Amino acid sequence: MQFRLTVYRETDGVTSILLDASDEPAALRHASERGYAVLSAQQSGSRAGGRGSAFPLLLVSQELLALLRAGINLVEAFETLAEKEQSNSTKSLLDRILAELYSGKPLSLALEAFPGTFPALYIATIRASERTGDVVQALERYVAYAAQIEKLKQKIVNAMIYPSLLLGVGGLVTLFLLGYVVPKFSLIFEERGTELPLLTRVLIDWGTLLNEHTLQAGIGMVALLAAAVLAATRAQARAWLVRKLWKVPGAGEKMRLYQLARMYRTLGMLLQGGMPVVAALGLVRGLLDPAMRDQLAAATKHISDGGATSVAMLDHGLSTPVATRMLRVGEQTGDLGGMMERIAAFYDEELARAAEMFTRTFEPALMLLIGVVIGSIVILMYLPIFELASSID
Repeated sequence: MQFRLTVYRETDGVTSILLDASDEPAALRHASERGYAVLSAQQSGSRAGGRGSAFPLLLVSQELLALLRAGINLVEAFETLAEKEQSNSTKSLLDRILAELYSGKPLSLALEAFPGTFPALYIATIRASERTGDVVQALERYVAYAAQIEKLKQKIVNAMIYPSLLLGVGGLVTLFLLGYVVPKFSLIFEERGTELPLLTRVLIDWGTLLNEHTLQAGIGMVALLAAAVLAATRAQARAWLVRKLWKVPGAGEKMRLYQLARMYRTLGMLLQGGMPVVAALGLVRGLLDPAMRDQLAAATKHISDGGATSVAMLDHGLSTPVATRMLRVGEQTGDLGGMMERIAAFYDEELARAAEMFTRTFEPALMLLIGVVIGSIVILMYLPIFELASSID
């Protein structure tokens, strides 16, 4: 397997090399043994994610972190990133950030000039690190935070892939049976003058209707699919769907845990970067569902009035009994940020178990449902044949 690595070495600067290795960690190890600091890696022949028109924030952060770890100062690191960048849009943005840095602005103010590209959370993390002079640790925390969020999202997406495939294949098979097989059987029954059971007649009527209006049915399905895709891209439609899911027993609680996990992970990162609790709470408000923002506002007021964080979170529905105990320990030890990250990890594990349990129970149930639907169609079509055979006997 061949990997293309973007690397840095003091004698060579930033270069791109090809390495043969069994997997990506082995390729990174081989590059490190040669004295290279790896900025990014991808399998040869594949495209790096995020290098289209959107700014690849996570990838640039990883590359910047590698350069700073190698001992390059901040301005030189951005110069290096701009020099090696091949995407015109990304290079243009890096050049504009460099111009801000050349004018003497700190990195947080330079990034603040591009609010559509750099989220407030990212800028706040950098600003907090500038007070302590440790941008490297801030970038490490953000990269780890983004990786954990992406990992959790990927688990949820993976849990939905197989059920979606089952629904798609089962739906296509059902449509094929109704639109093609059932009308063929109906012709045979008409020629024979066979008396049909009620359910079989209803099934034949539906199959005949679908067969006679195949074009209209196809157009309707395409339109329905297009509408679903269009709705998925609209924020209002997504918000409506989320509101409905919150009301589903079980699903609403898991969605709440997902929101809490993201909130606590973000708070932990900001607090460890030196940001006060109240300011950090103000930044995470945008990460929460609108249904939980009022609770966060009430908890923030409670804390700003001098209340304990653990009590405020519990009283306003932003904690669980286990998380509350962990927050109390964090308050007693003075490591509230670290404890919040542990709470997020605890919630992540709970969500992962829930996703695994969902796939273990939902997939067999879905297969059974699809089997019952397809089997019922087949049995209803063969039932008149069985009756005819029994009458002949």
